[in-house]
Amino acid sequence: MADRLPQVRGRIMPMRPLADLCWLRVGGPAEALFQPADVQDLAGFLAALPAEVPVTPLGVGSNLIVRDGGLPGVAVRLGRAFMGVEVLDGARLRVGAGLLDSRVAMAAAEAGIAGLEFLRTIPGALGGAVAMNAGCYGAYAADVVEEIAALDREGRLHRLAGAEIGFAYRSSDLPGDWVIVEAVLRGAPGEPEAIRARMDDYVARREASQPTKERTAGSTFRNPAGYSSTGEAGDPMDLKAWSLIDRAGMRGARRGGAQISEKHSNFLINVGGATAADLEGLGEEVRARVRDAFGIELEWEVMRIGLPG
Repeated sequence: MADRLPQVRGRIMPMRPLADLCWLRVGGPAEALFQPADVQDLAGFLAALPAEVPVTPLGVGSNLIVRDGGLPGVAVRLGRAFMGVEVLDGARLRVGAGLLDSRVAMAAAEAGIAGLEFLRTIPGALGGAVAMNAGCYGAYAADVVEEIAALDREGRLHRLAGAEIGFAYRSSDLPGDWVIVEAVLRGAPGEPEAIRARMDDYVARREASQPTKERTAGSTFRNPAGYSSTGEAGDPMDLKAWSLIDRAGMRGARRGGAQISEKHSNFLINVGGATAADLEGLGEEVRARVRDAFGIELEWEVMRIGLPG
């Protein structure tokens, strides 16, 4: 495919292995991996790329299984040119989509902007958090995104207000081949020390309940639609994904090098030597067991892309 790709100022790597770029450390190569020099480089590339070549924004691979057969077309991974932070006023930040969510939260704390603390414990970069409406501790990207800028498959720049993005639980209506390049986030004025204290509390809670030191991709399955925790016995807490997996007897289950975490049963782990097929196969086994036991269809939250090995 190399002779069909446009000239760029950034870097194009043909048949680039992706396992080392994904948190689960599995998967085959991208037919081509493109790291653009800047927004203009990316826009020109997309505009000149043959229409039949698929484009996949890769992010930092924190919520992703790349299948063992690799990824057709071009994967786009944003670098330093997409990691800027600009304080617009006492309540807003303009942030490059390639910046890690944790860095966004820390930049907001330094600027005295409250309301973005939840990003401190969300793995991945801001573009992925926006596209998937990432959230935790009662807050979601949808609550703080004022505006985004994104390039479509033809390289055209779109600026969308938060209300135009079609946010829903762990999802948005943005086309899968659009590349988010920046976002404006709105918080509220706050005291930096109090903001940092909230972030420290979130980090401690996450480390106490989730396998943060393991090779994982975050929560594997979405909670069933319409259910949330109230904290009382017998209430919708029993219909959280982790509870369904537990009661289906799948906590700690293994397939090859893949395992359902003993610490939190809604986390898939590569305990060593797992293939993408191991991880996806174990996830599908979990779904089948929950379906058979409770008649509930768990939906994947981790993205699975590419071709089987």
